Amino acid sequence: MAVFRLTRAVTLPVDEVWRRVADWRAHAARMPLTRLSVTTEGPTGVGSAFTVRTALGPVGVDDPMEVVEWRPPEGGAAGRYRLEKRGRVVRGWAEVEVLGQGSGTVVVWTEELRISLVPGFLDRLVALTGRMVFGRALNGLLGG
Repeated sequence: MAVFRLTRAVTLPVDEVWRRVADWRAHAARMPLTRLSVTTEGPTGVGSAFTVRTALGPVGVDDPMEVVEWRPPEGGAAGRYRLEKRGRVVRGWAEVEVLGQGSGTVVVWTEELRISLVPGFLDRLVALTGRMVFGRALNGLLGG
């Protein structure tokens, strides 16, 4: 399993940062060759599900995810959500925390990826690639 963590500090308010990092469509728009389909109706919360498909032409991988923890920031408390990746090819989880710090906000994104047919000795490469790809997406979401 490959695990990586991203940390970003921005001058945006906590509520705005939460809105941005919990916008699944905006995430997908920042990922190359990716589109999103939401599989549950209503506001996001525990049980919300969506699938991210990354493909080049007809060849692609589906990454179905479910929200298993959903705690928006409130009353000065940090916000946090956790997604479980439930695909046949991509498994693992992602946790995103949004914390007020001074006049700004810190985002901590931690992810574990397990990719079928990718041997364990490549975990470092998977983590490095994850940091690069998801870091770029997170920077875009935060306006950086």
